[in-house]
Amino acid sequence: MHVTHVPSASESATVARHGGEIYGQITRRKTLILIGLILALGLSVLVDIGWGPARLTPVEVLRAIFTPDAVSRTNHVIVWEIRLPVALLALLVGCSLGIAGSGMQTILNNPLADPYTLGISAAASLGAALGIIMNIRVFPWSGELTVTINAFIMATAASLAIYGLSTLRGVTTQTMILFGICLMFAFGAVNGMLQYIASEEALQQFVYWTMGSLQRASWGKLAIISVVLAFVAQFMARNVWKLTMLRMGDDRARALGVDVPRLRLSVLLLVSLATSVAVAFCGTIGFVGLVGPHIARMLVGEDQRYFMPTAAITSGLLLSLASIASKTLIPGTLIPIGIITSLVGVPFFLSLILSRRSTTGM
Repeated sequence: MHVTHVPSASESATVARHGGEIYGQITRRKTLILIGLILALGLSVLVDIGWGPARLTPVEVLRAIFTPDAVSRTNHVIVWEIRLPVALLALLVGCSLGIAGSGMQTILNNPLADPYTLGISAAASLGAALGIIMNIRVFPWSGELTVTINAFIMATAASLAIYGLSTLRGVTTQTMILFGICLMFAFGAVNGMLQYIASEEALQQFVYWTMGSLQRASWGKLAIISVVLAFVAQFMARNVWKLTMLRMGDDRARALGVDVPRLRLSVLLLVSLATSVAVAFCGTIGFVGLVGPHIARMLVGEDQRYFMPTAAITSGLLLSLASIASKTLIPGTLIPIGIITSLVGVPFFLSLILSRRSTTGM
């Protein structure tokens, strides 16, 4: 006769204590990883500010930032008017794309999802093209924000189309990825047509813009993207447990009281906002929202409390490093940042596809 062993109170307490110790070790490891990434990001920003035709050491950069009256006029202008806005824009845009990419991957349960591969960046680019080439304004009073507003409206339209597809019965995440790729090509075709009919001046401006550049940085743009990033980040932070539940599947999330359609729609709209502002200010920068979250997932796993901030910081670090690379790969030439990220992102994206193919046995 089989007798089931019932653990005593002391045995249960030992198991619980052991489990708590393991959980504490995992939590400390993830926290240390997060702190290490923050320090690496800070160092990268200092190097980015100091790197250029007139080299500055990290100490000189810090002195120019914290005691601007104690440095030469030349160093003050180099840091405050030229390099610091660019370095901070790389940081903020990278973090925005990282949060957008991690949000997309979470709600669609697919590591291949990000604003670039789903066509949201292409939609934002089309909205910007309508403003740059055709001078079309959705709102007559938009002024300097015309490109940003147009980009947001088109990105939102693409997100709503993806969301509408996700509500259909029998639609898989793979189908949604393919749909996003179709959107990307469709918007790209319209962009090509607009370039064909554009004036020489508008065409030159738009082509340079599509390559992705941080050189249009300004303190006003930094203020706008900081507000947007803070708004999106606080929403993700407030809903971190709901997003973690969503990773366990829609049915389980519903059983735990999560309004799945509302959460998914909210995240999609915020992803559109973050992406459109990044695209409007810097042009098309691909794959940062794909690579950053994937690295974060390898470092800290799927717990959204750590995954979201790690994805944001990792993406900010990647774009900061790309900014440094754009100034060093070809001496005397500033390579558009979008070219650098694509050179890194395309092989990474291909490796993800091949790894998923091998794991699924396709």
